[in-house]
Amino acid sequence: MIVVGVVLAVVVVALSAGFALSRSGGTPVADTAPPALQVLPVEPTGSYRAPVVVRGNTIDAVRVFIGSVSVTPDPDGSFEIEVPWAPAVEVVAVDAAGNQSSSAVVTAVTLPRMRAVHVTAHAWSHEGLREAVLDLAREGRIDTVQLDIKDEDGVVGYDSQVPLARESGAVETIYDAKAALAHLHDLGVQVVGRIVAFRDPTVAAWAWRHGRPDWVVQNPSGQPYSSHYGAIAFTNFAHPEVRRYNIDLAVEAAQLGFDGVMYDYVRRPDGSLNSMSFAGLTGTPSQAVADFLAQSRYPVHLAGAHLSAAVYGIASTRPDEIAQDIPLMSRSVDFVAPMVYPSHWNSGEYGVANPNAQPYDITFRSLQDFQTVTANTGATVIPWLQDFSLGVPYGDNEIRAQIDATRDAGIDSFFLWNAATRYHRGGIEPVAAR
Repeated sequence: MIVVGVVLAVVVVALSAGFALSRSGGTPVADTAPPALQVLPVEPTGSYRAPVVVRGNTIDAVRVFIGSVSVTPDPDGSFEIEVPWAPAVEVVAVDAAGNQSSSAVVTAVTLPRMRAVHVTAHAWSHEGLREAVLDLAREGRIDTVQLDIKDEDGVVGYDSQVPLARESGAVETIYDAKAALAHLHDLGVQVVGRIVAFRDPTVAAWAWRHGRPDWVVQNPSGQPYSSHYGAIAFTNFAHPEVRRYNIDLAVEAAQLGFDGVMYDYVRRPDGSLNSMSFAGLTGTPSQAVADFLAQSRYPVHLAGAHLSAAVYGIASTRPDEIAQDIPLMSRSVDFVAPMVYPSHWNSGEYGVANPNAQPYDITFRSLQDFQTVTANTGATVIPWLQDFSLGVPYGDNEIRAQIDATRDAGIDSFFLWNAATRYHRGGIEPVAAR
């Protein structure tokens, strides 16, 4: 269960005469007393698309407003207003005398369990791979699919209408997003869309060709920063247009019906910070990345989806290595998704001698640490687990060990990664729907 808070502003307006007579002689005096207001706790809702009912009591008010919706209180002062969904509220109201009372209401959004597998755009378009994933859902082994929106090549896998996606040549209609969402939702499966944010060779190359070098991470000599990811692979997270592009894709996906949006590669390139420059950066890279998530939060929630970020497992102890300050990032997302793949840890991390050969131990201990660093941020933790072999052969037992460790750490959700979308079904035990 994942609980996050959404703030609703409630304004009570007293539309009374604006003036009252003084007791001493009938001289009109301005009425400056605001109406009394009590707002009752709001019942939790199951998603950012679910309607929210706000109830309360007031004295001396004749109208209660939430945004453009208003009601007249009952004779006893009680009121009830339903708004379409939690984030879609902006309240402005005044009375005849200019008096108003307001109260902020925190709505708990209880997100469901997520037992998910990664699915690429091409895998979804491949009948055999798609059906294997759907079988996992039919058998009760998973309840969520993570479906790529924009991948590591910067390719947007469906017919996006975001202008920059089309202008840059990023759009490839590999699958029909609406049809995919309908298919999965009909099976009772949630869909989290993955956006590879700042690793984007498509937009980086397009921007460089079109005289927008400030959109691209550069080296100290002013050329595109190159690495093992390619000659020109990373866009500049500090640039407003780069940020806007990713947010536009996220909002579009939420409006299409994706239940959640997860940013991946929401970071700087790995490597020495002295070997790269970010035009327009005024603070630290870590702060800029966190600011991007804060900028994304409201529009994504408003469009009806939850927001998350995939992060490096090492980021909990080395936040500046790739500009992922976990406590700072966690304040703007519903959950963080650390990639705690056993094959990616060095010997001795968290006291585990051979992490790749000890999948339970490294998963359990690293998740305990992530839960500590995200405490009191409003975000929870859902890990990315490893369903691939790298150095040590991985099969059903190794997959199950990671899932067991996640459960024993108090987390009932997970995302499984296999780049080819081929999963060990025997490692994912069926669970009852809820």
